[in-house]
Amino acid sequence: MNKELLEALEILEKEKNIPKDVMVEAIESSLIIACKNHFGKADNVRVTMNKDTGDFAVYAEKTVVEQVEDPVLEISQTEAKMINPRYECGDVVPIPLDSKKFGRIAAKSAKNVILQKIREEERKSLFNDYYSLEKDVTTGVVQRYLGKNVSINLGRVDAILNESEQVKGESFKPNERIKVYILEVKSTPKGPRISVSRTHPDLVKRLFESEVAEVRDGTVEIKAIAREAGSRTKIAVQSHDPNVDPVGACVGLNGARVNAVVNELRGEKIDIINWDENPAYLIENALSPAKVICVVADEEEREAQVIVPDYQLSLAIGKEGQNARLAARLTGFKIDIKSETQAKEMGLFEQMGLQYGDAPEPVFPELDSLDDQEDYQDYDGQ
Repeated sequence: MNKELLEALEILEKEKNIPKDVMVEAIESSLIIACKNHFGKADNVRVTMNKDTGDFAVYAEKTVVEQVEDPVLEISQTEAKMINPRYECGDVVPIPLDSKKFGRIAAKSAKNVILQKIREEERKSLFNDYYSLEKDVTTGVVQRYLGKNVSINLGRVDAILNESEQVKGESFKPNERIKVYILEVKSTPKGPRISVSRTHPDLVKRLFESEVAEVRDGTVEIKAIAREAGSRTKIAVQSHDPNVDPVGACVGLNGARVNAVVNELRGEKIDIINWDENPAYLIENALSPAKVICVVADEEEREAQVIVPDYQLSLAIGKEGQNARLAARLTGFKIDIKSETQAKEMGLFEQMGLQYGDAPEPVFPELDSLDDQEDYQDYDGQ
């Protein structure tokens, strides 16, 4: 029986990550509770268990007295001397108890204590395992839809992808494997409750860390992210090694690295720009792919005035204002974009200390994508 007990403890430790020492303590506690149910008291009961052999002993510590008033706590001097002649009044005598004689109710109580401890430790182990993954990305398997929410299996526990954390228009099939960002892990009586997201900006950051070794080791740092999930993301990167191009490292050979992230995000477009401590240069980079004539940034007010060529105005603003909106989130500046003609009419060149025409003759740039051309056409047609 002791061998079987040790094997059971080893299985629990291996499969459910419950330490053997914890289960030994649970068994000792269960035996004390069984004694209390059997004898009515357990204040003087002690349990010892050998962790190597599985042997355990239950005994009651009884005080030697001349006249016994409570047989559960006391033993007469005559009986004590029969055990060992050296015992005197006031000494404590350990009396072995036969746990096999415990009643059915006592045994059931002991069993319930052990099962309860197993459940508690299993919940605790699960919570600790997944709490360490909080604010990180993991792979899950789609289980089923719960209304508009989605149940995602993360291995040993299911997580909930709420409707508010789903990308608009994104749908999943059962058993499909997807990457999710673990927002929060809460401990509940029924086990850990895990909330995950597909819209959080840090999902993009963690995906780049997994795909780009330079980001993972800290050579390239992602300084800021602005995301409209399902549509477009802008990230600003900085290199801590002069020999490493941060944008090139994130894009990868023939775009392999960025494409791996784009594929995981199901086609979401990603703009990667160079971070600059000078807010004017940063704003100019953030408005990419649009070309900028002039930027005047007020660091105290966190506002910036930007002038772009007339033909670049639609590109700078973007479809439904998306490019300008993401640039503002990325830089933390309120950005006001004006065309060359608008700036001339408002006298902005004079306010900036420039002469109209100081800027070089604009050359129509090669648009980065069909979407950028559509943005330009959409804006031009308004």
